[in-house]
Amino acid sequence: MFRVIALLAVIALFAGGCSGMSNTNQRMLSGGAAGAGTGLLIGGPVGAVVGGGLGVAGGYAYDQHKKSEGSP
Repeated sequence: MFRVIALLAVIALFAGGCSGMSNTNQRMLSGGAAGAGTGLLIGGPVGAVVGGGLGVAGGYAYDQHKKSEGSP
């Protein structure tokens, strides 16, 4: 039950927290939220921390790739 509540909280924060942010910030936030949620479901609190960190890094890498293509 805790995992479901935590995942719903992450989704709610993600949905409302992106207004007024740059594309880089949005991509890093969405990657971190997705990674943390997935990590929480798979590995509990430690998995959430690891997944969130990897998600932020992945969001940043994706943003840099999009910028190199000339996309916004």
